[in-house]
Amino acid sequence: MRTFLSVVAHSQFVICFSPFAPMLYDLTPPIDDRLTVWPGDTPPSREVLCHIKDGSSVTLSTLRATVHLGAHVDGPNHYGLDAPSIDQRSLDYYLGECQVVRIAAQRGTRVQPADLQSPILAPRVLFATGTFPDRTRFHEDFAALSPELVDALYAQGVRLIGIDTPSVDLYTSKDLPAHKRFLANDMAILEGIVLDGVPEGVYELIALPLKLVGFDASPVRAVLRTR
Repeated sequence: MRTFLSVVAHSQFVICFSPFAPMLYDLTPPIDDRLTVWPGDTPPSREVLCHIKDGSSVTLSTLRATVHLGAHVDGPNHYGLDAPSIDQRSLDYYLGECQVVRIAAQRGTRVQPADLQSPILAPRVLFATGTFPDRTRFHEDFAALSPELVDALYAQGVRLIGIDTPSVDLYTSKDLPAHKRFLANDMAILEGIVLDGVPEGVYELIALPLKLVGFDASPVRAVLRTR
């Protein structure tokens, strides 16, 4: 007997209707010329080299943008001298059991271990702070992670931490203490995700980086799948 799967796009989610199918949550912001990037970085732009409507046999485009674009994962060489580039990272970091945690974070502050109101249940944790709601305008007062929180989660077996802001460190930070703890603990960073409306709970994360040789980050199509 065949089982048919109906998929409907709804807001930020892809919803699957089937008695046996999981639900997918798309955590990736749309990439177009309205998507904001870190000040001074390269915003996304598209150059159409040829188009079917103009008589060409195919449509062909060139994308120019920072690799720290929308939902993206950092390579350790982004914040550590002679550290591994994104192509050298194990894909295991970015695929597997993951917990979504909502935090009542204040703008411009770092999330502390004491802010956690529930136990950590998975080796990958995504924090929904709600402090970077408009991805078409760059807000400098987003929340970030404290180095103490990174260390506390590492001690609990966490391998990847994601956040719904442009960085795990504050905009004004120059010494990047949270990044440094990721480097020391050999943990992975996922930034720029969209967690609007995603319930707290445990899912499967799929956020695989491109194999960009020598690069310091990669955009990802970040998805959560219900178990």
